[in-house]
Amino acid sequence: MTLARPDLDPELRALLADMPFVPRLDPEVLAQIRPLASAPVDALLDGRAVARREVTITAPDGGQIPLSILRPAAATAATAPCVYWIHGGGMVMGDRYSQLDIPLEWLDLFGAVVVSVDYRLAPEVTGTTLVDDCYHGLLWTAEHAADLGIDPARLVVAGASAGGGLAAGVTLMARDRGTPAIAAQVLIGPMLDHRNRTVSSRQYSGEPGVWTREMNEFGWRSVLGDLAGADVPAYVSPALADDLSGLPTTYVDAGSAEVFRDEDVDFASRIWAAGGQAELHVWAGGFHGFDALYPRVPVSAAARRTRNDWLARVLHTTAQPHTNGRKG
Repeated sequence: MTLARPDLDPELRALLADMPFVPRLDPEVLAQIRPLASAPVDALLDGRAVARREVTITAPDGGQIPLSILRPAAATAATAPCVYWIHGGGMVMGDRYSQLDIPLEWLDLFGAVVVSVDYRLAPEVTGTTLVDDCYHGLLWTAEHAADLGIDPARLVVAGASAGGGLAAGVTLMARDRGTPAIAAQVLIGPMLDHRNRTVSSRQYSGEPGVWTREMNEFGWRSVLGDLAGADVPAYVSPALADDLSGLPTTYVDAGSAEVFRDEDVDFASRIWAAGGQAELHVWAGGFHGFDALYPRVPVSAAARRTRNDWLARVLHTTAQPHTNGRKG
């Protein structure tokens, strides 16, 4: 039996009708679509006065972690805010250029330095390797703040979809390890819960879509590997975290018509219950990734504008001399 679903935004519905869907996600299909999961970076940077630097760091296990560092070419501030960007792709595809237009907007608006991480993907790696890669890239960024012209009090961790889930895991890891200090986290339609058992998860099952329950199950099976039948770390599946206290101020958004809606609402609610600060937006009629796929549709433009306004307030606050850069 198909559950009733929230209506799609009319303009998004019309665009979605012409969008080719992946009928299923399995290893064979994944191999075919991986090369298509990212836009060429040169096209994203065309017309922007951006200085680009590529570095590769080595993880403790010897793995290679590429980082792209993007900053305004005409930067005048000695220290700028930094957005540490973690891309989406269900933890099985995408690269550091995926959804890069979102943090590039913050580079344009706030003069932010953007550091985008290329973590290793499942199923080639499993367990905590993905979140560990993201954490080590963040740690390198914080340790090189002076060289990068970054204000360490304005370090923001952000990500979309799987990247949002990894951002949440990295922020939990940084809290528990005591470093680095994170001023804020931005979680855009984050993939937070491997259990896949919410109402919204069941609503978006059984039909082709941008990201369905079945695709979500494949993504989580790929990343969990041998952990699937054991205790899953909260750093991997942040919805499992017993304690959400002590986190930096958090922005969470999602569409009303997507798999992740309910786990995202629950995560924000639990931050409030722990005494933390979170801002939550559920955009009526939005499907997963709507504002990245169709940024000019009014509901998408509203979502991006609202997110930008929130980040402007956070960066203004953390720039004040009385703050310590970590919001609780």
